[in-house]
Amino acid sequence: MVLYLVIPCYNEEEALPLTAEAVRAKMEALLAAGTISPESRVLFVDDGSRDTTWDILRGLVESNPLFSAMKLAHNVGHQNALLAGLMTAKDRCDAAVSMDADLQDDINAIDGFLQKYEEGCDVVYGVRNRRDTDTRFKRATALLFYRFMRAMGVESVSNHADYRLMSRRALEALSEYREVNLFLRGIVPLIGYRSDYVYYDRQERAAGKSKYPLGKMLNFAEEGITSFSVKPLRIISAFGIIIACLSVFGLLYSLISKLTGNAVSGWTAIVASIWLLGGIQLLCIGVCGEYIGKIYNEVKARPRYHTEELRVRSEPFVPACRPGGEESGEESRQEGEEGEKGTKQA
Repeated sequence: MVLYLVIPCYNEEEALPLTAEAVRAKMEALLAAGTISPESRVLFVDDGSRDTTWDILRGLVESNPLFSAMKLAHNVGHQNALLAGLMTAKDRCDAAVSMDADLQDDINAIDGFLQKYEEGCDVVYGVRNRRDTDTRFKRATALLFYRFMRAMGVESVSNHADYRLMSRRALEALSEYREVNLFLRGIVPLIGYRSDYVYYDRQERAAGKSKYPLGKMLNFAEEGITSFSVKPLRIISAFGIIIACLSVFGLLYSLISKLTGNAVSGWTAIVASIWLLGGIQLLCIGVCGEYIGKIYNEVKARPRYHTEELRVRSEPFVPACRPGGEESGEESRQEGEEGEKGTKQA
């Protein structure tokens, strides 16, 4: 089978050398075992990095045909960069595994992915056994995130990020989802093909800093909820009905206070009610505005990304050291570089 590893990168100059060596060793082991074919590749996607990430990726492509690289015209975010890589791999592979560039995902879980694929699964999710490497705050917020997503009606896999295998058939189905507001963890379960799970232990980051601080995580959660569920709007409607009913009791209270001459005593309750209702109204308007903004983005139908440069070498990759211990020739690494350059629209 032809396997593609799709790895989005954003300012990963510190982690890339370690990541490249780890995935090279893994792919060579899979090739030696006869699990994958020599046409398999590791596809790095540079999401508009501002450091030397692209220079490192070009060097990797020139040194070994195993590596391929694509450079996006500008930073479009992790989800769009990942989709760009998957759509590029779609017509070249039998299955694609997506993973991050920080080596926190156990690369040996790929063996389990491939086993499940051979058993007939089109989608295989990598799920964490535990979150020991996370801070207490991150563990608590992650648990809250998954519970809140389920409460809002979003179907997702708990303790799963974007470490998964997708068959070509699943990738073809994914390409039919055209929304601009991407949340792949919610879209992939909607595909509906046979799926399974592989559990693994998450490691510490190999190098560099996390590209998902708290602010981005909150935006990511908001994106997932408002892209896949209208339940917040229904909650607003239910809340409005409750407030309307309570307002009837408030009116009766006001009338009774007026008739009994105790109008002044209810002033605090009235002011508190005005502030409370004002805050609720502003919150509801904000939620509605979020949905309207998403409709605005969708109807414009702007492209999700543009490819500035794509480098894929055409010759099969061979291990750096042959079974007899003999170094593979330099000429085998230098032949036939295929550069697909120019701007491509998703």
